[in-house]
Amino acid sequence: MKKLLSSALFLMPLLILSQTHAASFPCKAAKLKSEQQICNDLGLNDADVKLATTYQIILHALPMGGRDAEKDKQFQWLKQRNSCAANTPCLRRAYAQRQQRLDQLLQTRILSQGPF
Repeated sequence: MKKLLSSALFLMPLLILSQTHAASFPCKAAKLKSEQQICNDLGLNDADVKLATTYQIILHALPMGGRDAEKDKQFQWLKQRNSCAANTPCLRRAYAQRQQRLDQLLQTRILSQGPF
């Protein structure tokens, strides 16, 4: 019984942490159905982490003129992603398509040519 209790006390914070923060936003603040679904699905959560990281790398590497254009594209993509609501396959497609585009941009504009 004592071992079970200590195991439960050890695992409880991990369960709470895994449900309170997803990727690029805190799950407690998630109001949109798409955000709530991302918080509830580990695969979507992981995709969100990867996409947010790639996006930040690109923003820091692009010249100033390119940053605003990329921010506009991200804003448009977020609107598209949010239109999926809680539809997991739709969200997965949205993430896959955006990640592919960002990976391509990273390869063609930044890694092969440099940021300046």
